[in-house]
Amino acid sequence: MRQSTVKQLLKPLINLIIKHPKYVILIPLIGTLWYSYEVFHARPAMSYMGVPNVVSAPAKGNLSHILRNEAFMLEYSETLKNPLWVTYKVGEKKQDSGKRPSGFSKDWRSIASVSHKDYTGSGYDRGHMAPNYVIASRYGRSAQLETFLMTNITPQKPNLNQKSWQRLEEVIANDFSEWHGDFWVVTGPIFDNTPKNLKNSSVKIPKAFYKILIKPTSPETPAKALAFIFPQTAKSDASLTTFVTTIDEIEAQTGIDFFMKLEDDFEEKLESSKTPEAWRLQEVANRPSRY
Repeated sequence: MRQSTVKQLLKPLINLIIKHPKYVILIPLIGTLWYSYEVFHARPAMSYMGVPNVVSAPAKGNLSHILRNEAFMLEYSETLKNPLWVTYKVGEKKQDSGKRPSGFSKDWRSIASVSHKDYTGSGYDRGHMAPNYVIASRYGRSAQLETFLMTNITPQKPNLNQKSWQRLEEVIANDFSEWHGDFWVVTGPIFDNTPKNLKNSSVKIPKAFYKILIKPTSPETPAKALAFIFPQTAKSDASLTTFVTTIDEIEAQTGIDFFMKLEDDFEEKLESSKTPEAWRLQEVANRPSRY
């Protein structure tokens, strides 16, 4: 169902209920229409080869729900008070990133209601999963502001957030985007079985972070992927090749199934291989950080 069709159907129904409360019985119909639009149109359009699916521990058993923003989508764990995965598409740069907001905002859609101050004095940075720069430079100001919602944020050690993780995000935004055209990213935290809390907060601290890049199949070439795991203790000057892993390993550590709509044999090959040379990672792997 097209978004315009859903809006055309929902608007008069909502107005009818406001004017005539006796028609509150129509609310289930509105919910069904909206759910159908989300599950069968909106969410698939904002992910590559299927919405990531939590299938086993450690992510399994969390109270979590999917939140769709203008330029990225995520599954947020109200239990861990972290996103489990965040996905977005990196396209051609269209504009400058614009001024960075001065702070982070609560997300009204979250029960946990994590705030900017929950991280204050904790020793951890507020780590973006959907990056400010990529989203702002591809999708504009309103999309940029959504990257500063706390549902997009996870605790990262400053030396990771500002050094090796920043280096990878810059390579993705500039070099990989120029070399490879449009591609998808899925990223998020990795937790152990008993994660600790931030100081004076119940926000859980990840042990590591993953990032998966996938370039869809084209008439010329099959899909290609590149996967990373960065521990919180990642050395700032380490080669980015140090952190290359497989999608299979990320799935094993997170309990999340990615790209489930790929043909089975091709998915198995793609998710078990390491192919940094296909992305020209070696050319940029030792570039210094900006900070």
